[in-house]
Amino acid sequence: MKPLISVKNLTIKKGKRSLLENVSFELVRGEAVSLIGPNGAGKTTLIRALIGTLKPTSGNIKRKRGLKIGYTPQKLQLEQLMPMPVDRFLSLSGENNREKRREMLVRCDAGNLHNARLADLSGGETQRVLLARALMRKPDLLILDEPTQGLDQPGEARFYALLNEVRSETQLAVFMVSHDLHIVMAQSDRVICLNTHICCSGAPETVSNDPSYQDLFGTRTGLALYQHSHTHSPECNHD
Repeated sequence: MKPLISVKNLTIKKGKRSLLENVSFELVRGEAVSLIGPNGAGKTTLIRALIGTLKPTSGNIKRKRGLKIGYTPQKLQLEQLMPMPVDRFLSLSGENNREKRREMLVRCDAGNLHNARLADLSGGETQRVLLARALMRKPDLLILDEPTQGLDQPGEARFYALLNEVRSETQLAVFMVSHDLHIVMAQSDRVICLNTHICCSGAPETVSNDPSYQDLFGTRTGLALYQHSHTHSPECNHD
């Protein structure tokens, strides 16, 4: 299967500091891939590179011709959008049919928000509206940066049920940043562990107390552990 995106030896530097080092991976249609890593690991930098808002220092990113990307950021710059109603925000996706915009909001459990102002939304409501806008583009690849931030547990369950439903219907790929490793294990076909470089990648494993992962995240985080058994060094990149 031809990759939707192919990342090869991607390095991004800010001054003398490396934000990403020699990162390589591919995303293919229909799969759900989760990106995990500690704060400062380069996750947001990688997303910005994937969507084309940040240029590599070296290496390259190849996108399939005609690739459509739907993107939900972690936060909106609300000071620029404060007077804007939700329906107007959705229209920026390029969908001119008001009824279709309403239908997408309903599907994303936000049907009552079409006339609300963005600035008045709760964190969870904002996340549902962002997902609706991303899906309006009918993307081949959906990139989600902490998409369940602000959602309660039932809201998270509905969110992921919707993602699985849409992925099943359209075979879009999902690339998701998450700190909730329990969700990562349950919802991913593949996990990429990033700490400037890719420490490891592969199918989710049973939760375990792997010492190398504890070295990266710390032993007192209370997080579920992604099982692997090698040291975190730039040379370690196993599928």
